[in-house]
Amino acid sequence: WKSHPELFDEKPLTVAMLGDLRYGRTVHSLLNALSHFNVHFKFISPPSLKMPVQYLDFLKEQNLSFEEHEQIEGCLSDVDVLYATRIQEERFPDPVEYLRMKGAYILKAENLQDVKEGFKVLHPLPRVDEIDVSVDALESAAYFQQAANGIPVRKALLALLLGQI
Repeated sequence: WKSHPELFDEKPLTVAMLGDLRYGRTVHSLLNALSHFNVHFKFISPPSLKMPVQYLDFLKEQNLSFEEHEQIEGCLSDVDVLYATRIQEERFPDPVEYLRMKGAYILKAENLQDVKEGFKVLHPLPRVDEIDVSVDALESAAYFQQAANGIPVRKALLALLLGQI
């Protein structure tokens, strides 16, 4: 978008990332991939699991905007895509700290009543308790389709890299 801004809407896509932003490799990869597009980021996490400063600095270098929040409430009305992640037990040296954080962010259908038309929820799966099953039936729940697309997309990329297509 930076070299051809005329190809994109003036208003950026708003992508929220929720959960373990400190250790989550999927959010770091997604942030890097989305940095090539006109995206505004919202990071929602507990203070101890915030997006690492090197990624925030990277976004600043790319002239991409972001906000940081500690609560889901009030953050989703202007979001196009919510990428939720689990709080990763294996990342905590102190089991008590994990137990304190474990249920900090549980996305429920009631949290999604005021979202934009076309809003989507993504997740790398498997989930623990960060997305309540009440979300599964919503039109915005795209994580099962996301997972189903993973294998064919990987196959296509490998075939492309190997010169098979």
